Amino acid sequence: MKLLILDRDGVINHDSDDYIKCLEEWIPIESSIEAIARLSKAGWTVAVATNQSGIARGYYGLDALEAMHGRLNELVAEQGGEVGLIVYCPHGPNDGCDCRKPKPGMLQQIAEHYDTRLEGIWFVGDSSGDLEAAKAVDCQPVLVKTGKGLRTLAKGLPAGTLIFDDLAAVAAQLLNS
Repeated sequence: MKLLILDRDGVINHDSDDYIKCLEEWIPIESSIEAIARLSKAGWTVAVATNQSGIARGYYGLDALEAMHGRLNELVAEQGGEVGLIVYCPHGPNDGCDCRKPKPGMLQQIAEHYDTRLEGIWFVGDSSGDLEAAKAVDCQPVLVKTGKGLRTLAKGLPAGTLIFDDLAAVAAQLLNS
């Protein structure tokens, strides 16, 4: 199985320090939808693992989150592709769950769902938490410079992290290798 795991905010759609709280605020990064569709059409399964602490903080509810994910699925389908499993952590940073990145719970859920191993699977994110979660389960950490990526790059990265300008560049690399 060719599996790619993506963070959402800052990788697929524009991020905000004020949280993405509704469908109107969920704005895809240019070329990200096309990149997912291209990968899907080439036989890749593209899954998503996203922290959504805005739910625990009361900024938005599950209906709003489902609307955002529905729009993601719809846009990718319009390009002839498909989004695989989307998992999210609705907990706050102090809730003690095992799913909130940098903990690897969501990545493990994806592996269990697809009955596959995570070693070497690319996990694309824009934050230190994404990269740490990848390392915790032997995924290949991949940083994109979109979202918080440039801030993350300035802090230093785990050894072996791959760096790309955006999700389209990641897709181009995977489709040409």
